[in-house]
Amino acid sequence: MNCKVTIDPNRPEEILIYAHRQTPLVTAIQRLAEEDEFALMGTNDRETVPLRPSDIFCFISEQDKVYALTATEKFQLRYRLYQLEERLSEQFIKINQSCIANIHAIERFDTSISGALLVRFRNGYRDFVSRRCLKNVKERLGL
Repeated sequence: MNCKVTIDPNRPEEILIYAHRQTPLVTAIQRLAEEDEFALMGTNDRETVPLRPSDIFCFISEQDKVYALTATEKFQLRYRLYQLEERLSEQFIKINQSCIANIHAIERFDTSISGALLVRFRNGYRDFVSRRCLKNVKERLGL
């Protein structure tokens, strides 16, 4: 595959891909472009910082506010969960009405006697998969 980069500050940025078929490389380039374009600004009690979606373990909704959980911190966002769900890559999956999970940040799944599925993230956060989302989660993750 040939690669051509033209640096021109007078033109708008765009990425054009000519490919014979959808390949993992093309998919990776698309995700990188979408992730770079979708800049998130998170606020905690001290500062406002840019967040990369790949650094976020999950997005949660609590008391009418949306937060992004990273490895060590919790940042408030100005987006609603449905807006995030529309714009995030396939790296994220909705696990219940108040949580969108980063698939790569999931440590493990625990099942209970009642059949509920508990998601444990690498940062220690835990949340349940709702019955409404269970089928989609199982299909996406091959469970």
